Amino acid sequence: QVQLVESGGGLVQPGGSLRLSCAGSGIIFSINDMGWYRQAPGKQRELVARITRNGNTIYANSVKGRFTISRVNAENTVYLQMNSLKPEDTAVYYCNAVQINGITSWGRGTQVTVSS
Repeated sequence: QVQLVESGGGLVQPGGSLRLSCAGSGIIFSINDMGWYRQAPGKQRELVARITRNGNTIYANSVKGRFTISRVNAENTVYLQMNSLKPEDTAVYYCNAVQINGITSWGRGTQVTVSS
């Protein structure tokens, strides 16, 4: 089982930036896809961005042009650069990893709050 630990969340004003990091450990099989999801109070968890092992990316429409996902395969690490943050980006952000054997792992989440 992969252990995923997120960091980088916090409180930021509208228009500000944050960079989330997620580091994986305990990995036996190579990680295929990695991604970021978020869950706001009273809402379902939703995809923010995903990245494949060879760097192909997809983004939720609501974050396109503002967020950038990247990864370092050798370090089993994925990042989410978030710019031009809006109050509606407030949520708990979760890291996700899918190994080549199909096993999916989740981090415990990191809180992002966008407020003046």
